[in-house]
Amino acid sequence: MHLGRTGSEPLQARSALRMRLGLAAFGLVWAIAGTVIFSVLGQMGWAIFFGVLALAAAIDLVVVVHHIRQGPHYQPGRDVPPYHPVRRR
Repeated sequence: MHLGRTGSEPLQARSALRMRLGLAAFGLVWAIAGTVIFSVLGQMGWAIFFGVLALAAAIDLVVVVHHIRQGPHYQPGRDVPPYHPVRRR
């Protein structure tokens, strides 16, 4: 089984950043909702859990937006030969 590069990866590569952005935003909304609901119900343990989850989703959103704003990065073209994976003995 050959797991090396074919040389066409830069032409076929697609970024999952927009999907990750949507998932992080979805998670942030639900985590904030969970924090508020459990705070109102007096369940501080769950409220703290969802608060930490909301913080993680917010940090992920910031990181993803930063990567999106950076724009596309250099990818080697077809002139870069494929490499073979290192064989383990």
